[in-house]
Parts: sequence; C-alpha cells; structure tokens
Amino acid sequence: MLEEIIQERLKKLARLKEAGINPYPASTKRTVPINEIREKFNALEKARKKVSVAGRLVGWRDQGSVIFADIADEKSKIQLVIKKDTFKNFSLFKDILDRGDFVSAGGTLFRTQKGQESIEVKELNLLVKSIRPLPSDWYGIGDIETLLRKRYLDILMNGETKELFRKKSVFWRSVREFLLSEGFMEMETPVLEALPGGAEAEPFKTHHNALDVDFYLRISLELPLKKLLVAGYEKVFEIGRIFRNEGIDREHLQDYTQLEFYWAYNDYNDLMKLTEKMFKDAIKKTTGGLKTTFQEQKIDWGKKWPKVEYVKIFEKFNKLNPLTATRDELFKKAVSLGLEPEKNLGKGRLIDLIYKKTVRPTLIQPCFLIDPPVEIEPLAKRSEKDPRVVERMQIVACGSELGKGFSELNDPLDQRARFEEQMKLRESGDKEAQFLDEDFLEALEYGMPPAAGFGLSERLFAVIMDKPVREAVIFPLMKPIKK
Repeated sequence: MLEEIIQERLKKLARLKEAGINPYPASTKRTVPINEIREKFNALEKARKKVSVAGRLVGWRDQGSVIFADIADEKSKIQLVIKKDTFKNFSLFKDILDRGDFVSAGGTLFRTQKGQESIEVKELNLLVKSIRPLPSDWYGIGDIETLLRKRYLDILMNGETKELFRKKSVFWRSVREFLLSEGFMEMETPVLEALPGGAEAEPFKTHHNALDVDFYLRISLELPLKKLLVAGYEKVFEIGRIFRNEGIDREHLQDYTQLEFYWAYNDYNDLMKLTEKMFKDAIKKTTGGLKTTFQEQKIDWGKKWPKVEYVKIFEKFNKLNPLTATRDELFKKAVSLGLEPEKNLGKGRLIDLIYKKTVRPTLIQPCFLIDPPVEIEPLAKRSEKDPRVVERMQIVACGSELGKGFSELNDPLDQRARFEEQMKLRESGDKEAQFLDEDFLEALEYGMPPAAGFGLSERLFAVIMDKPVREAVIFPLMKPIKK
C-alpha cells in the first residue's frame, strides 16, 4: 500500500516537470504568517487586502468544482478555498497536489457560510512535492519506538509533542536568562578531553586522526569551568552536551544537555538559596505554575524546600550508619537488598547504591539532601563540623536527583589524595571511578578561590513534564535497524 502511494506520487512529480513546473523552487511568496492573519482577520477581511501564506497542506477535500484545503505553518492553520472558475490551473493542481505538499497561496480573506475563516485562492504555487504520505494517510504511528525514531513525524502530527518541545525551549531559555540576570557569564569549553573528569561515569572514547591521539567525550562540564575560577572569573556557567556510556532507563541517556555553574566566594548554603529560586522561576515559566503532576502524584514546588541530612535518613531506612559501617557490612546490606553489587565496589559506591534503592524513592516532594559521606563525592569540600561528610546538596523530588551542587574542594593536596583513591578503584575494575587529572591539580596549586558549583540536566524538564527522559529529547539515540 505504501509503495503504491509513493509510486503514484512519483508519477505526479514527473507530470509537474513535464508541465514546466519546478516542484522544489527556491523562492517563496509569503507576506504574512498564518497566526497573524487569524489575529487580525476581521480588519484584513474588511480591507479586502490580498495576503499570501505558505505552509504544508494538512487537509484536502475535493468537492468537484471547489477544493477545500487546510494549510498549516509552524504556529497556525487556515482554510484555502480553490474554485475552478477563479483559478486558472485548477485542473492541474487538482490532480497533482496531495496532503503533505508545501504550497504558497495568495488571495483574499472571507468567511464561509458556516463562519470559517478562509482564503479565496487566486494564486497557488507548489513549493515542495512530498513523496511519502503523512502517517495517517496509510497506517498512523502507534508504536513508541517508531515515534522516537521518526520524531519529526511525531511533532508534525501530534500537537502535544510539538508543544512539549516548545516548552523545552522555554525551560532552557529561562535557566539561561536567570543566570545572566544574576551576573553569571556564559562560557564554552571543549567537548573532547584528554582525560574525562568531573563525574563518576564511563566515558566514550574517540580517535583524533590529525594528532593520532585518543580522546574522550566529556562526561561533565566541571573541571574546565573551575579552571576559569583560577583564571579570575567569579561567576561562570555553561549549558552544553555531555556524554556517558551507561545504561538506558527512564532517567538516563548516553548524551544529553547539562547546565553547570560555578560561583566564587560562596558555599553550598548560598547555592541552596539561589537554586531554589532558579528552579521555581524555570518551572513557573515552563508550566505556568508551581504545581505539577508526576506519575499521578501532585508535586508542590512552591513551598519552602526542607533540608534532609543524608546520614540520618540513610540510617533510618537501613539501620546502618554509613559513616561507621565497614565496607563488608555495606556489601552484605546491598546483597540482602538484591542489588547484586560487583565485588570491586568501594565503600562510597556501595553507600550510593543502597541509598538509591532504599531512600531516594521515598523523597517525592522537593527537598535538599545534604552532607553525604566523603567517599561518595571526590570533588566536594569536607564539612568543618564533621570531616567525614562533605558540603554537598542534592535537589531531590519525584524519587529522583534533579540537581547537585557543593562547596568546591580547592585544597590541591586533599584533591590529589581523593583522586588517588579513585585511581585505586579504577585499577580494581571500577570503570566509573575518576581519573587522576594532573593538569587540573596543577591549576588548583595556583589557587582557586572558595566557590560553590551546581549542575542540573534535562532530567528536570522530563520530570516536570511527567515523561521518561528519552521521550523528552527530540532525537534520542536509538539502535540502528538492520536492513
């Protein structure tokens, strides 16, 4: 069926060329977007002003001597009325135009007997002859995998999907504008790195032909931005793509957009004040309010967010103090929970694994999870009150981490010692443990001011839209189909 439709449209394409009509012209006659016509319809109709619109034919109703067609551009659509007695190429276009083609149409505005706003067409030009029919012409799209592979069709046919990505644009714009209004400066740092750093994740590797050297795709924006604090900038941020070679699930992708900012002469207490304000601003501008729904649960972002101490809540749920528990005790606990931990996991990774199973799913309303054990955060500053924990906060809601920040570690000796511990974990088989980065350590030795840093990914947008993160990405990475 599909192949027959394609062949029929190819015949129409040949007829157009035989008639001397270019089916893919470069120029377009458009004087006004359709939404502006709809907004000012009465005045334009009264003035009998000729308008010219352009867009895709999304409706086609042949009534013999009259054709009623719907034309849509990005923001709106309007009805075209094409009459045999007032349009000289009526017979040709009647036979060769299809739903899905792009056209420009010029004429005057009027209302039909039913009151429908329309354009009486005097001039019609083909802009693009579509070869494949739109999905609803032949089979529709009901399979989520197909929708994700052909997201352009999902956006084209589904107004809800189109609105989703309009909101995503609003989301990132609001975050950017908020930080700019707070005096932060936007930066761009390299995607390719000699060593991946700033997070615990397995990287992608690539080869640079000109230099004949292997590089990694960045897993974080952190270390280059912190070098800029060494350089003398005090408030910097970047919104960019990062890449992590890890599993796919409702919350994780291999490449995604992340924001990170770094703020000299401030700590994680200042971060909590600023990020709560930033989140509320972005959520309100994106959704229109501060109450959203996530998996049928009402989430109230508008209240003051409480602080939850990591150690206390971990002990409450697991009857085990993460600061005093041995690695063996943590390993046995993970096994008892059915987590199947790898034998080479260090204490920090085991604590985090248990937390994600027992504690995090219970944190539904927005909160700050603060002061975790030092083993799970190699780049955060130790607490002066208790050096066994670090000054880190996570914004947690809907059972998910939606942002993380901390008082940045700027002691080069302490940082080296923690990197060395991470390297021991790598050598024992932990592919996500951090590398020892001599270049970053050298920068710290010149002196980095006290600072706070924070990061959030597009997971936040997916959560406030109540979507799996993969469905909130326009073109998610998919496994190729073998043909």
